[in-house]
Amino acid sequence: MEYTLVLLRHGQSLWNLENVFTGWTDVPLSDQGVEEAKAAGLLMAEAGLTFDVVQTSLLRRAINTAAVALDEIYLSWIPVENHLRLNERQYGALLGLNKNHTSDEYGPVLVLIWRRSYT
Repeated sequence: MEYTLVLLRHGQSLWNLENVFTGWTDVPLSDQGVEEAKAAGLLMAEAGLTFDVVQTSLLRRAINTAAVALDEIYLSWIPVENHLRLNERQYGALLGLNKNHTSDEYGPVLVLIWRRSYT
């Protein structure tokens, strides 16, 4: 039996739009994020993809992205499982800070390390 794994990042959230560190803050999708989710659903439909189950984080931007995309391909009935381990990384004291301002204050190299490293 052959399986296909599809990874879909959530659409733009309100904090993505404001360019701030989001982490576990449960912010909704922006209007653009909803449109991105619809477009993702249409692309998956065009590719002929179908699914048995969907896994998302506990964050509504991921849950809503999945729901909108599945609705576009008429699969809103399939099981969706939510898992804490799929949540975005926790940014601690960086939560809510503007990424550009933080980069200006601490330097782009250090901010990149904070954003991309595992430590």
